[in-house]
Amino acid sequence: MNQFKKILSGTFTHIILSFTVLISVFPILWVAMSAFKTNSAILSNPFTLPTAFSFEPFLKAFTQYSFLTYTFNSLWVSGVSTAIALFIFALAAYVLSKYEFRGKALFYILFTLTLLVPAHTKAQPIFSLILNLDIYDTKLALILVYLSNGMALAIFILRAAFNMVPKSLDEAAVIDGANFWQIFTKVNLPLAKSGLATAGTLMFLGNWNEYFYAMLLTSSPSNRTLPLALAFFQETFSYNYTEMFAALTIVVLPGIIIYTVAQEQVQSSVASSGTKG
Repeated sequence: MNQFKKILSGTFTHIILSFTVLISVFPILWVAMSAFKTNSAILSNPFTLPTAFSFEPFLKAFTQYSFLTYTFNSLWVSGVSTAIALFIFALAAYVLSKYEFRGKALFYILFTLTLLVPAHTKAQPIFSLILNLDIYDTKLALILVYLSNGMALAIFILRAAFNMVPKSLDEAAVIDGANFWQIFTKVNLPLAKSGLATAGTLMFLGNWNEYFYAMLLTSSPSNRTLPLALAFFQETFSYNYTEMFAALTIVVLPGIIIYTVAQEQVQSSVASSGTKG
């Protein structure tokens, strides 16, 4: 009877997991496969496999519709903002983790409370600030705004990662004559690399997929990011399903690749943040 219960429980678990994977992965695979089908094939048999594979829709997206420029814009804005933000937030999390000072708990609460503030509620002051700085419709405007994206979650994850580094290592480094920056960069950062990878991945993906501020703070095609360009593409070429699905694949695929590469670090870091943060 116990063996039967184990088999039944295992079968039920596998069914649930398989169903979850199916409803998660199938839409992405369907979009990617549809990019290799003709319009008539998509409309007549949407769930059949493509009969031939041609990368012409992808090449047209890059050459005819300037998706190469939009991809570079997204990579530049997301990459630069994530790198700068990761350095700043790592410093803040390190200080919150390793040092005792008046108001420490209050600062941490204020940082994490920003999780409760909807991003769109800050649109008016951010828009006014960007106008006053005279950087509207520039990549710099998006970089400055994206610096704050994911701040609360990043500090939460990084603080937990630094908490896991034994203070005895810091004390030993102090005895050896190490200063603040040496302890931070040579002792703590290498040991908190899983937290850094997690925070960096989540911030980059959030910035990569961001649409609202890209629409609000840019107006010229030369400064559009991929999500914004995709919206214009769908409005203009919605009848061309093959090229539309190719454009969707271009937008979605980098995020999937990045998360797939970093998923082990993300999962282990999030789990440790929940238990030791």
